[in-house]
Amino acid sequence: QVELVESGGGLVQAGGSLRLTCAVSFRNFMSYTMGWFRQAPGQERECVAAMNWNGGITYYSDSVKGRFTISRDNAKNPTNLQMNALKPEDTAVYYCAVDVNRPWSASVRPEEYRYWGQGTQVTVSS
Repeated sequence: QVELVESGGGLVQAGGSLRLTCAVSFRNFMSYTMGWFRQAPGQERECVAAMNWNGGITYYSDSVKGRFTISRDNAKNPTNLQMNALKPEDTAVYYCAVDVNRPWSASVRPEEYRYWGQGTQVTVSS
């Protein structure tokens, strides 16, 4: 069993920063890929960042590249998503997710992630 608990969302002005945190707990430890997704009203869920089990492979969507940073420390937990230079179009519910079947990859496909956090709202005002 895997549990993910997110925190750190909120309201921020354009140009500001937020740091999302995802605490991951396992009944039996396993290697995993961590992904951060977002979903705005009326839009599909999209992957904004992902990192494989040892940090050797990292993905960022074009829309956040250079502004968002995913980080993880498997020894310390949790995993973070640092979001800088936020824009109104970044407004969405953000989810962390874990892929335990392909820990060597950094998949961007939501269907490949089995475990999900509850989601946290990020709102960026103009």
